[in-house]
Amino acid sequence: MNRENDEAARVADSRLVHDFGLLIKAATRLEQRIDTALRKECEISHTMFEVLIRLCRHPDEEISQRRLADYLTLTSGGITRLIDRMEGVGLVRRVPAPGDRRSVLVESTDHGRTVFLRAAAVHAQVVERHFVAPVAPADYGRLTHSLGEIEKALRDD
Repeated sequence: MNRENDEAARVADSRLVHDFGLLIKAATRLEQRIDTALRKECEISHTMFEVLIRLCRHPDEEISQRRLADYLTLTSGGITRLIDRMEGVGLVRRVPAPGDRRSVLVESTDHGRTVFLRAAAVHAQVVERHFVAPVAPADYGRLTHSLGEIEKALRDD
């Protein structure tokens, strides 16, 4: 039993476990900082901001709730509740999908775009302070390139 304890302790203290833990902790804490700032300054959650990013990035593109759910990795029930809340405060509206009575599309409202612009400035301040500034300028490009490579590898699997 003592050998198993030693082995478990060694594995739990391994470089891979440690390094991945740093990534998760940093991402979680950064997301929490962004969410807190957006709620305080703009009265929206970080997830609502992510919806607005997607809707504002391609304003002429028709986006279904299903595509938004896939983009945000939410369940169909989760995206429905989120869009309900966003529609309730005037950030988005649902519109019928042309040619498909069963589908609805989501688009931002004028109010949603105004809130998005204010939220984007808040988001940028938090990201600059807690993601960009702590990293040496020479390392920042390598960091973001590496994160892109990791995301690409995960997407391709």
